[in-house]
Amino acid sequence: MRILIYLISLPFIYFIAILPFQLLYAFSDFLSFILYYLVGYRKKVVRENLIRSGFGDDPVKLRKIERAVFKHFCDLYLETFKSLTLSKKQIQKRFVVTDSSLMQDLASKGKSVIMMCGHYASYEWLLSLGYYSDHTAYGIYAPLSNPYFNKLVIRARKRYGAFLIPRRKAISTIKDHVNNKHLALYGFASDQSPRVRKKTYFRSFFGTEVPVFTGAERLGKEHDIPVLMAKVRKLKRGYYEAEIVPIALEPTKTKENFITDTFTEALEELIQEDPRYYLWTHNRFKRMRPNPLS
Repeated sequence: MRILIYLISLPFIYFIAILPFQLLYAFSDFLSFILYYLVGYRKKVVRENLIRSGFGDDPVKLRKIERAVFKHFCDLYLETFKSLTLSKKQIQKRFVVTDSSLMQDLASKGKSVIMMCGHYASYEWLLSLGYYSDHTAYGIYAPLSNPYFNKLVIRARKRYGAFLIPRRKAISTIKDHVNNKHLALYGFASDQSPRVRKKTYFRSFFGTEVPVFTGAERLGKEHDIPVLMAKVRKLKRGYYEAEIVPIALEPTKTKENFITDTFTEALEELIQEDPRYYLWTHNRFKRMRPNPLS
């Protein structure tokens, strides 16, 4: 059944991939209209997330942001399909790193890098960071349940010269790389909602206490890997810019949770700049602390 779904979907995916950008975004407009007005896909989740995050004071503005969220959501996923046919030159034209000197300086010193990011603007094209430094780029990801689609996603990412590491193999893979002095850049999308366990770290995100991932911080400290953040901004449709900022160049010298807190606060500031480009369809507040601290 899985291969049947894949084979039926594949022609459509490649049809999207070969569309000129003008037609791609015309289709995105149509798709976002369907999802927002007719299907109502996760519309309630998006609205509740925006209101809880402080963007619901003006109902008219709230609806405007909602529509823009769905428009960007469709753009993002169609751009992922488009990645199957984009050349290095095309990607570098549409996803620009403003200053790669920090990454290159660390590479020249034989230092690998942990790159934290959020689900903001284009986190898919962020894997093209490997074009801007001497590091081999890796993305930490959760494999798709359909193995055929999973292979397709891996193939798309490899077009950037980047590789994927399954989330459950991240610890062992990074340890092997460190032992073999392999120069790598590890991309961590660090704003998801982890399951609550005994030692889960809770902190405020837009005024609500939620569990946060600490994996990037723990691995950075364990192996003394400098931690950076990619602040990606959407300039206009199909064009993005990434600002690389330091979080902890000497992670072993930082206090507990400093790296995680610094990243979360920087992500909040980025979202505040323009909330339209965050992945609000993901319920960041589904595991909030039932009895929040004052």
